[in-house]
Amino acid sequence: MRPLVYLCVRPQQGAAAAEYESFRSAMRLDEQSLERWDLVTAPLPADAVERWRGVVVGGSPFNVTDPESTKTDVQRRLEADLARLAREAAAGSVAALFTCFGIGVATRALGGDVTRAYPEDTGPTTVSLTADAAADPLFGGLADTFAALTAHKEGTGRVPEGAVLLATNEACPVQAYRVGDRLYATQFHPEPTGRAFTERMAVYRDDGYFAASDYDAIAARVLAASLTEPVRILRAFAETF
Repeated sequence: MRPLVYLCVRPQQGAAAAEYESFRSAMRLDEQSLERWDLVTAPLPADAVERWRGVVVGGSPFNVTDPESTKTDVQRRLEADLARLAREAAAGSVAALFTCFGIGVATRALGGDVTRAYPEDTGPTTVSLTADAAADPLFGGLADTFAALTAHKEGTGRVPEGAVLLATNEACPVQAYRVGDRLYATQFHPEPTGRAFTERMAVYRDDGYFAASDYDAIAARVLAASLTEPVRILRAFAETF
């Protein structure tokens, strides 16, 4: 059986390695079942759809709404690779789960709108499922309302045509959606434990997601949060695809 793959889109190697381990642990896979490909240092292989049966895309300090004039060549290439993958997944050629930064790339690639109008503070947020989530292979069976971890400066303002909204909240109305039966996207991070998230916070504490002086208070909220439901999405993805 072809493996799944984690696509790294973080320039910070330590944070990327920890994120891969979070995905692998949450999905209950070994290193042969969940491979790792670093899009920061190497382009997406031409045979990606044939090589892997499914992909998961992690977060990144990049934003798709950054002015094009400020984007590096690496960011432009990386976004183009992910956009190609999103179109392949929407067409049913490969299974894909785009998270955080990834949802912005997928949304824009498929004709939706990404905006700076829906940022969320770093830490736990409350997510609610929509009625359509009940019959979804990944989201069906989750608690109607659950805690998830976020840290982002942009969000989806309008989902792509034909997308099914699966999860929402007041601060950022598009928390998760599906296109077809193989492309999923979440604004929240489904993979980290509270401890892993606080370690990631330490890497990005000076990057404008939160005031560095608030680290301890935010970390305490993260560690106190019950994060039982988001990882179930990843396990269902690994089992379904």
